[in-house]
Amino acid sequence: MSKVQSDATSSKTIADQIIVDLDDVHLRLDSGAGPVNILRGVNLQVGRGERVGVVGPSGSGKSTMMMVMAGLERPSAGRIRVAGRDLGSLNEDGLARFRRDHVGIVFQAFHLVPTMTALENVAIPLEFAGVSDAFDRARLGLEAVGLGHRIHHYPGQLSGGEQQRTALARAFVAEPALLLADEPTGNLDIDTGATIVKLLFDLAERRGTTLVLITHDPALAARCDRTVRLADGRIADDGQSSRRERVRLAGE
Repeated sequence: MSKVQSDATSSKTIADQIIVDLDDVHLRLDSGAGPVNILRGVNLQVGRGERVGVVGPSGSGKSTMMMVMAGLERPSAGRIRVAGRDLGSLNEDGLARFRRDHVGIVFQAFHLVPTMTALENVAIPLEFAGVSDAFDRARLGLEAVGLGHRIHHYPGQLSGGEQQRTALARAFVAEPALLLADEPTGNLDIDTGATIVKLLFDLAERRGTTLVLITHDPALAARCDRTVRLADGRIADDGQSSRRERVRLAGE
């Protein structure tokens, strides 16, 4: 193999290992007081199977960055590649299909459909994808989070922790390459939150899912492979130096 071929193969291998690639991403929104810059040139790469904690003060752009990764918000400038797809090349229908096939999302507020049972809520993404055994897989997903006995209950009949476990099952049931979690324990008490966190990390590790976790809790972020810090719409620290130090210490 020539050096050119070797370099091309190496570059492709590296690219295949990157599941999220934000390149100079900006987001500007108009307001009554004038334009507001939410993201200001964000550059970030997340490797396949990596767990990344995202921290920063309120208003720093954490949730907006997650929305951009999911294709729920279009940037004003810059390029976004997720799971090998250039999100800027997709229309709204294409973005919806992309999320269905590649991205799971867990919000602080659960976002369950109140008129559907836990089983129906978890089966939704599978039904949209045309999966023939959607309800069987949804049942297995609920059993995986300890809710096999609550599958026919509606969200209003579930505790906060049970609702978030249902949301976790829904996010993981389609086996996404990327799981985005925005303050998943924000509406829960400490003990229930700890249970959700354990489930989240266990499921991600068991299925090899890349995890991007937004949190205000430094201890929770520290459980990730690295911590990314945002400030004023920019990456203040991408956590790469701390990750390298962890790898060095693990090898000693």
